[in-house]
Amino acid sequence: MAEPNDRISQDSVASSAFTKAQIEDGRILFARPVTFMLSVVGMQHLPPATLPEVCFAGRSNVGKSSLINALTNQNGLAKASNTPGRTRELNYFNASDRIRLVDLPGYGYARASKTDIEKWTKLTRQFLAGRAPLRRVFLLIDSRHGLKESDREIMSVFDETAVPYQIVLTKMDKIKAPEQVKVFLRTQEKIAKRPAAFPRVLQTSSVKKNGLDDLRAEIASLAV
Repeated sequence: MAEPNDRISQDSVASSAFTKAQIEDGRILFARPVTFMLSVVGMQHLPPATLPEVCFAGRSNVGKSSLINALTNQNGLAKASNTPGRTRELNYFNASDRIRLVDLPGYGYARASKTDIEKWTKLTRQFLAGRAPLRRVFLLIDSRHGLKESDREIMSVFDETAVPYQIVLTKMDKIKAPEQVKVFLRTQEKIAKRPAAFPRVLQTSSVKKNGLDDLRAEIASLAV
């Protein structure tokens, strides 16, 4: 006999939780070009805390740059690379003077010296723990691999420091529909008891542009 989860259709899992008005607000937020502001290598270089901020975090090569480019409809805004660990700074972007997007350095693997890794890991943790305008961290998880130990470690850091975060499954186009349902449900289950985790898991594909309207709506809900 099939388990209840096995009978959940792909359509029911992927359906939007947002209203038409919320989707439209997200569209308007990203209708204007999102602009690069600066790269930060030290806390003293952070911009003034005048707008709310959301961050994109994830393992190296999880697709952060590709997702930011797809989200903003600008192919070259965030610098994507096939080399894991390329992003070593906090990269700031301005969205319609309503909210700032921050691309955090990847974690879990990097082709760099141990000193460099420790330096930007420390910067990232200092930023997450002490940035007042930070509204949410979007934690990107490769849907093909699910939550890894390095993901769980940073989730524990978020939980301990009360940094709100939301899981965004990436590269959903790379797996078949039945597996999409399974990874979605497994992820929901694993974050259920984590205190700082936002309960809604988002599903995206930068290639197919799936789930971007929902992500834009989510970001717009946090903007001024």
